[in-house]
Amino acid sequence: MFSTAQHSISGNNFWLSSERSVYWEEKQAIILSDLHLGKTGHFRKAGIAIPQTVLHHDLQRLVHLLEFYSPKEVIIVGDLFHSRENKEMDLFLDWRSSWSSIDFRLVKGNHDILPDSWYHRAGIITHHRSYVTEGFCFTHDPSDCAPGSHYTFSGHVHPGIRLSGMGKQSLQFPCYYFGDAVAILPAFSHFTGLALLQPEKEDTVFAIVNQSVIAL
Repeated sequence: MFSTAQHSISGNNFWLSSERSVYWEEKQAIILSDLHLGKTGHFRKAGIAIPQTVLHHDLQRLVHLLEFYSPKEVIIVGDLFHSRENKEMDLFLDWRSSWSSIDFRLVKGNHDILPDSWYHRAGIITHHRSYVTEGFCFTHDPSDCAPGSHYTFSGHVHPGIRLSGMGKQSLQFPCYYFGDAVAILPAFSHFTGLALLQPEKEDTVFAIVNQSVIAL
């Protein structure tokens, strides 16, 4: 089971999960970033032995979220897939058919290079650069955010935070970052690195530590 923490923006309630996802209560939508499905298959094609269990684990985590929240929609802010089509994409198509009643919406990231016909076959609604709804903007790269009236959710960075303890020891953890106008979501996939952030005092950060979401 996962834990959650609540964060409110403009009267909307967002539930931040230790499973690296956000549930938007008012919209009944799950928001995710950087799943990088097919990445292990991409590595295996290059001769690097990465087990396919990584894909199964990530899809099972997503199943738990779908079963728990029963959302109407899943919004992915980029890099749903990692590269060109491989056998792992066929596994995703089989998986997707079991959840055809839920709308999947993808704002394409730099790794989402599959042909439009493939996304259509998978029942995925695609957007280039941004998707705006209910006063919020969703985009992949936070550097693409233009100043405006919409609070923006983004991904791409794979944000992390360093926490220090006694004896000058420190550890790095994935995190949620909320600035004045832009949020950066953690990568959903565990098979990614971290880019350490240096938040300002006015920013809000939630670290994901040992299956807990901790406000810093």
